[in-house]
Amino acid sequence: GGRQVAKRPWTRRMGIFKSGKVVVLLQGRYAGRKAVVVKAHDDGTSDRKFGHAVVAGIDRYPRKITKGMTEKKVQKRSIMKPFIKYVNYSHLMPTRYQCDFDIKKVIEDDIKEKGGLKATGDVRKAVRGAFQQKYFEQSTAKLSEKKALGLSYFYSKLRF
Repeated sequence: GGRQVAKRPWTRRMGIFKSGKVVVLLQGRYAGRKAVVVKAHDDGTSDRKFGHAVVAGIDRYPRKITKGMTEKKVQKRSIMKPFIKYVNYSHLMPTRYQCDFDIKKVIEDDIKEKGGLKATGDVRKAVRGAFQQKYFEQSTAKLSEKKALGLSYFYSKLRF
């Protein structure tokens, strides 16, 4: 058979992957990337009979910005590349952080429209727009300390 994946205790604890939870992907192309849960399916669905979630995350993180940089350079260094995909719970590690992005409707409409998740250009652009808007509003927005912490964690590259 296939490769054995180590038993991860949090996968059996249903309800831990709520919408807005920041997670780290453990397997595949986006291993080590952070994502936020858009929609969770604890009991699976007819075509995916296992606990899984729709996640939206960052494939290419925004780069470091310093005070001396021009506005143009800041804009260029802040471009990020998002991804959207279905992921089995056993390939996700939950973190203690929460983030709220207004992307659920865009992604759910795409799933309904095309009969499945087809993260086409326009959907990814909408997600990127939401991510970048929050990224630039970080310093000015009046967020609770908990939410602000979650955002700064989400936008930083995982060091491993």
